[in-house]
Amino acid sequence: MNSQKHLLIIDDDPDFVAGIRSILESANYLVDVAYNPKDGFEALQSKPYDMLLLDIMMGRGAEGVMVARKMRKDPKLRELPVLIITGIREQIAFLFPGGPVHPRFVEVDELVEKPVEPKLLLERVSALLQSAQAKKASPA
Repeated sequence: MNSQKHLLIIDDDPDFVAGIRSILESANYLVDVAYNPKDGFEALQSKPYDMLLLDIMMGRGAEGVMVARKMRKDPKLRELPVLIITGIREQIAFLFPGGPVHPRFVEVDELVEKPVEPKLLLERVSALLQSAQAKKASPA
């Protein structure tokens, strides 16, 4: 059985995507990319992924939020771990009160700010994948 994890990045910045894709692939992850929310959501529905890395600010605004909200309403996608990698605080000066992400803003597993250090990126991805695996293994 191939235990290699399959990740999807949805981000409209090709240079940033190339950088984090390289980091993830060097850590032996399979990585697919979508450069806009529409293609990203279609990819999520067409293939099984182990995790989503999602930018918030795309297109006409915070379109990444809509992707995350649509995922949480989809029975097949709602359990998929989501790591937001964004410069949103810098772009809109929004501080998430009480935790990394305010639950009424958007339900995601974790948020890290751009630019992200490679070591932190790999730590967060690994931790979220392990947490998701533990949830699947524990009886409901």
